[in-house]
Amino acid sequence: MELIQKLENGVLTLTLNRPEVFNSFNRTMALAMQEALKAGQVDDAVRVILITGEGKAFCAGQDLAEATDPNGPALETIVRDHYNPIIELIRTIEKPVVAAVNGVAAGAGANIALACDITFSKKSAAFIQAFSKIGLIPDSGGTFFLPRIIGMQKATALMMTGDKVSAADAEAMNMIYKAVDDADFEQTVQDFVRQLATMPTKGLGLTKRALNASFTNDLTAQLKVEEVLQTEAGATYDFNEGVQAFMQKRKPEFKGK
Repeated sequence: MELIQKLENGVLTLTLNRPEVFNSFNRTMALAMQEALKAGQVDDAVRVILITGEGKAFCAGQDLAEATDPNGPALETIVRDHYNPIIELIRTIEKPVVAAVNGVAAGAGANIALACDITFSKKSAAFIQAFSKIGLIPDSGGTFFLPRIIGMQKATALMMTGDKVSAADAEAMNMIYKAVDDADFEQTVQDFVRQLATMPTKGLGLTKRALNASFTNDLTAQLKVEEVLQTEAGATYDFNEGVQAFMQKRKPEFKGK
């Protein structure tokens, strides 16, 4: 099974499960990831999606054995049909999508992690824009997200050189949210996603929609987006619950609706 799925306490964990090849993607795993994300998108029991890897690596990107197989999919197909739908789903699912980078994240694996809303990494892990090492360009949204996250100069250098970035350096340059000591990694991530799963999921999803819009809007357009989405958020169950809990000086019990 190339992808392990587990739903617990509102958290859908998707574990890339090809550890013998450092969780590199083949067609089967890519399509399984797409289907799992689509299912999580519409399942009200899912409040948070967590993506991680089995074994020593998070994801080494594309399985080159498949990419170079004369009978395998063409590069165009791999990018268009395997990776692009994954990135678009991660960005459009109106629920938090968290990456737990448990080991090296290279190529498409690195860019899938960067596309997530919030990314944690073990301090022993590293990020590599490995495409230039084999004469390719960064895909899976890398050329969109990385310069917006860390700036054009750093993004260009990392993409052209393929230099390895430690988790500590990735955190320092704001590439990821947090680098965590290996011994504390799993507990830290679990505490975080379980907390997210108890929060007002609808409001978090609308926040994500607003952030997505901010990539291309000017200030006036973005202010209008905030007006529309704030009105939508104000009509939710969780807004009413949050206000009532505040007034009654009690802890809110959000339902994600």
